[in-house]
Amino acid sequence: MKRCWIPVGAAVLLFAASGLTPALADEAPASKWVGSADVVNDYLFRGISQTNRKPAVQAGLEFDHASGWYIGGWGSNVSWLSDASTSAQPISSSLEIDLYGGYRGSFSADWSYDVGLYRYQYPGSYPAGFTLPNTTEGYAALTWKSVSLKYSHAFTNLFGYADSKHSSYVDLSWNQEFAPGWLLNAHVGHQKVENMSGASYTDWKLGVTRNFASGYSVALGYYDTNANKAIYTNAHDHYLGRATAVLTLTKAF
Repeated sequence: MKRCWIPVGAAVLLFAASGLTPALADEAPASKWVGSADVVNDYLFRGISQTNRKPAVQAGLEFDHASGWYIGGWGSNVSWLSDASTSAQPISSSLEIDLYGGYRGSFSADWSYDVGLYRYQYPGSYPAGFTLPNTTEGYAALTWKSVSLKYSHAFTNLFGYADSKHSSYVDLSWNQEFAPGWLLNAHVGHQKVENMSGASYTDWKLGVTRNFASGYSVALGYYDTNANKAIYTNAHDHYLGRATAVLTLTKAF
């Protein structure tokens, strides 16, 4: 069962790292490759640590077609599966690999949208009868200026929870430039786990991002959740939904 939850979607990370959003692109569209590499002191997904409060190294690459279609991949080290391993039920998995694709467009200078499909993959070995953590979600987002609302819907079981198909996540985010190179980041989200109400929770974030030349950026965020401690405490007795600060160093390219 998944007790740790991220990405921020990979596409969001790529645009945030460069200080751009699809809604702000005034130039004529052109097909291009974009990507980023990150180091974080704790990998959080939807407010929950994926790495048992330890650092992670992450990277993503995306191809944006001039028509609005895009496809990409993203990866990070994780420990939430191996942390649950026992001699009776050994689990060997330390990597998350995500694949996604979709379409971005705009209604006007202020309004844009994004729809797509996202696949979370966790390669490794699992004991017989284990509910696999691999998850597929569809998503749709609507953005007005610097405010976005995103809905994600699970078409499979959600991160190892049995009988959790049709779980959902709602994400309301605000990313506002308040000075040249400086962004204020605010977010609130709610994870609903189908057929397991005790695992549902709300998470929130307040942070700031400083963009530098050549695609470098530094972000600092304060994260917290109301996740059930009995469910989101791992085998190391660490509550993974605790209030915490996350420092992210990024190089976008």
